[in-house]
Amino acid sequence: MLDAYGPFTLTVDELIAEGDRVYARWTQNGRHIGQVERHPPTGAQVTAMTSAVYRVEDGLIVEYWIQIDRQGITAQLQQAVTGH
Repeated sequence: MLDAYGPFTLTVDELIAEGDRVYARWTQNGRHIGQVERHPPTGAQVTAMTSAVYRVEDGLIVEYWIQIDRQGITAQLQQAVTGH
């Protein structure tokens, strides 16, 4: 993340725990300073929306499932290159 987006902010938008599962949704904001997939650095501001479900056992994360809005990131990078 640091290589691609430099120092970024991360805001936890939602956090829910029930039983052995914890759901988290967060927003990350950074600047496109490194290669991301096939996109060379543009310097553009990029926002990523991400969520995860963690399974916790004895106070440790033992499994997790993460969803990243990669299509949204790609659209932002394409817009930074084309200006549309």
